[in-house]
Amino acid sequence: MTGRSVLRVAVLGPGGIGGLLAGLLSRAGHRVVCLAGEESVRVLRESGVSVRSGVYGDFSASVDADTVLREPVDACLVCVKHTSLDAALRRVPADVLGDALLVPFLNGVEHPAVLRDRHRDELVAPGVIRVESTRVAPGVIEHGSPFCEVDLTGDRVARERLEELGEVLRASGPVTRVLDDEVGVLWAKMSFLAPFALLTTRYGLPLGDVRTRHRDELVALVEETAAVSRACGGPGDPAQALARYDAFPAGTKSSMQRDAEAGRPLELDAIGGALLRAAERHGISVPVATRVVAELGS
Repeated sequence: MTGRSVLRVAVLGPGGIGGLLAGLLSRAGHRVVCLAGEESVRVLRESGVSVRSGVYGDFSASVDADTVLREPVDACLVCVKHTSLDAALRRVPADVLGDALLVPFLNGVEHPAVLRDRHRDELVAPGVIRVESTRVAPGVIEHGSPFCEVDLTGDRVARERLEELGEVLRASGPVTRVLDDEVGVLWAKMSFLAPFALLTTRYGLPLGDVRTRHRDELVALVEETAAVSRACGGPGDPAQALARYDAFPAGTKSSMQRDAEAGRPLELDAIGGALLRAAERHGISVPVATRVVAELGS
């Protein structure tokens, strides 16, 4: 990125999150190419992205689409699930990606290392996004939450590149921050996500029922996750996490729960497995997490 007002942005995986970001960036005047399978590419080329949002309004935006990246871009937003990351990355050849920032919006804390095994350290800029957004059909996105918040980080990335991308996203719609401390940013989300995802999926219940019918288990899992986060160098405030859960609408479901309901692969290893591996590295006992992950994996 070189200070141009119009950026070229690839979106790898135009699903709920990727489709929303693609639509917002295109509407703001940036050139967007969505990378996906053949059927999605056909629809996107014909109809673009349609977004239904109480925050951003209902709109359609044209995008380019292809099954593989064929020209340089300024940034590539990685918006696939961890379960399909390896296959999806074949759509982004390293020699074509060049000096573009690679910005993964994935759950968990281990994916930056996976990407840095394939691309230069200074190009991998992990992102965290807080939003409820669903692809209801190819190219059709329903943004259901009253917010869309993005944190960009990357300890090894030039700050001016993060700031430029942050400004582009901010001007397109999402509330966007550029933060120091990559580990802290990733574990801040993990500390909130892991108990929420694991328990809503384990019991097949929305958050409201989990926080009332399984309160003791939720509290214990929040405390275990906070302890692991602190040991890894991240934040760990159980009371703050519980207050956030209590403030969410009772019908809120996790993305892992929605995947389970739809029969899709679960990000169990990226979330629960990563939590258990971090706990083992630091010698922290996490009996509730261990049991719930085992039950989900059986």
